[in-house]
Amino acid sequence: MSDALTGPADASAGLVVHGADPVDRSAPASVRQALVAGGVPARLAAQDPTLWGPAAEATARTRLGWLDTHRRSVELLPQLAELTAELGDLDHVVVAGMGGSSLAAEVVTRALGRPLTVLDTTDAGQVRRALTDRLDRTVVVLAGKSGRTVETDSHWRVYRQAFLDSGLTAAEAGRHFVVVTDPGSPLEAVAAELGAVTVPADPRVGGRYAALTAFGLVPAALAGVAVDELLEQAGALAGALGRDADNPGLALGAALGAAATAGRDKVALVPDGTGLDGLGDWIEQLLAESTGKAGLGLLPVVLESPTAPGGAGPDVLTVSYGGSLTPGAVPGGGRAPDVAVNGPLGAQFLTWEYATAIAGVTLGVNPFDQPDAAESAEQVERFLASAAPARPPSSTEGAIEVYAPAGGPADLAGALRQLVDGIDAGGYLAVLAYLDRIGDADVAGLRPLLAGLTARPVTFGWGPRYLHATGQYHKGGPQVGSFLQLTGTVGDDLPVPGKPYSLGRLQEAQAAGDRRALARRGRPVLRLHLTDRSAGVAQLLDAARQL
Repeated sequence: MSDALTGPADASAGLVVHGADPVDRSAPASVRQALVAGGVPARLAAQDPTLWGPAAEATARTRLGWLDTHRRSVELLPQLAELTAELGDLDHVVVAGMGGSSLAAEVVTRALGRPLTVLDTTDAGQVRRALTDRLDRTVVVLAGKSGRTVETDSHWRVYRQAFLDSGLTAAEAGRHFVVVTDPGSPLEAVAAELGAVTVPADPRVGGRYAALTAFGLVPAALAGVAVDELLEQAGALAGALGRDADNPGLALGAALGAAATAGRDKVALVPDGTGLDGLGDWIEQLLAESTGKAGLGLLPVVLESPTAPGGAGPDVLTVSYGGSLTPGAVPGGGRAPDVAVNGPLGAQFLTWEYATAIAGVTLGVNPFDQPDAAESAEQVERFLASAAPARPPSSTEGAIEVYAPAGGPADLAGALRQLVDGIDAGGYLAVLAYLDRIGDADVAGLRPLLAGLTARPVTFGWGPRYLHATGQYHKGGPQVGSFLQLTGTVGDDLPVPGKPYSLGRLQEAQAAGDRRALARRGRPVLRLHLTDRSAGVAQLLDAARQL
C-alpha cells in the first residue's frame, strides 16, 4: 500500500494532502525542513517578493496578489449579481480567452455541472460551431490580461461580425460582450469600441494565478455558479498558509520540490473520481508555465483516469486529486499515488498556487514570468508575413501527409517508430494537435496509446491552447522532449474581420511558428497533416496501435 494512504496528512479547511512527507524524505535532504528553517511559509504568506532571488524580485513584487485576491474578489459579487440579472436572457455563455484567462472558468463550470463554451482555439471549424450555437442568446466574455492575445482579438472580431450579420445594430451587438482585463490594457479600449461592460481584473495577479479573480469568476457566475462559495473555501484555507505545520500548500510544494531534486521532475496528474476531473488541465498550465524555464522545471502529465498509462516511472511523481473522500475511502481512485490532494475547489486553487510558488523557491526559478512564451508568437508573425512556398511532404499515405525530419524514414509507420524509439533517457513525448477540440476529439486517444507503447511520459495538448501552458516548458525547460505535431486541412475557413488573414491561415502560422521554435533547439519534431480529418484521425490511431 502506498505511503500516501497510510502516512500522516496535512489538512486545513477541508483540504487534505496525503503522502507528502515520504516524498520529502526521499530527497537527498529534507526540502520542507529547509523551507521552514528559512521562514519561507510565513514570508510567502506575507507576500515577500525576495523569495526567488534578486532577478525575480521586481516581477514578484507585482504578482503576489493571488495570496489574498479572494478577499478583494468579494467586492465583485454585487456587480456579478447585477450583471447576471441584466443578461439573464443570454443563457449561452462563451468565454474567449487563452490559458489562465479561461482554464479556471472551464474547471469550475465542468466540476459544478454548468454549461460553458470555451474558445481557446483558432480552429475555424470549432469557432464556426460556436458561432452557430444560439447566437441570439450568446454572451461572449472576452478575457485577457495583456489584451494583446491574437486568439482573443480574432474571437471578438468574428463574433461582432456575426452579431451584425444577424441584424443587430452595433449598440445591440455590444450588449452581447463582457470584457475582463487589466485596467488600461488594449482590450479595455476594445470594450469601449464595442460598448461592452468591463469588469476589471486584479492587476497584482498573473493570468495563471487568476482563478479566484474576475477571470475565473465572471464566466462562472454568468453560467450560474455560486462563486461566493469558491471565495469562502479559499478564505477558510488562507490562514494555514503562513504555518509551518498543518499547511497543505507547504506540504504539496515541498513534495514537488523534493521530487524534482531527487530526479522525479515529471508530475502525473490523476483524477481520483471524486469530482474535479477537469482540474488537471488547470494545474498543467500553472505548473508548466511557472516552473519550465532556465533548463529546469516540472512537467505535468494529465492522465485521463487512474488506470491510464503514463503515471509511473523512476522520474515520475504521481499526484491524484479530487473533491472529497468518504470516511475510510482510498485516495487515488484505485491507483496508489505518491501524493493525494483532496478538498473543495476554491481551496484547491489556492493550495496549488501556493505549492507552485514554493516549488519555484526550491528549483530556483521565477514562477511569475514566462520568458520563452513569446518566441512562438514572434515566429507566427514571420510566417504570416512570408510568401515562402510550402515544403512538400516526405510521403502521403491515405489521409495523412508525413513531414518527417531530414534523414529519417519517410513512411508513416517508420517515422512514428523513429520518433517513439528516439525519446531521450529521462525524456518525454508531446503530442501537439492543431485540430478541432470537439470535432476531432478522438485524436486525444493517441496519448494513452503512445504512453503504453513507450513506457515514457506522454503529454497531449490542443494547439494553440498548449502554447499558453506547456509551450513555455517545451522551450524553456529541460531540452529532452520529442514532439508529434498534428495539423489538418481546413474545410470551411473563416476570415478575421479587419485582418489580412483567416483563422485557417492563423492556425497554420501558429503550428509552423512553434515547429520552428522547437526545431531551433535541435529537438525532434514529426509533423503529420490530415488531409481528411475524420479519416486521418482513424488512420493515425490505427497506425499507433500497430507500432
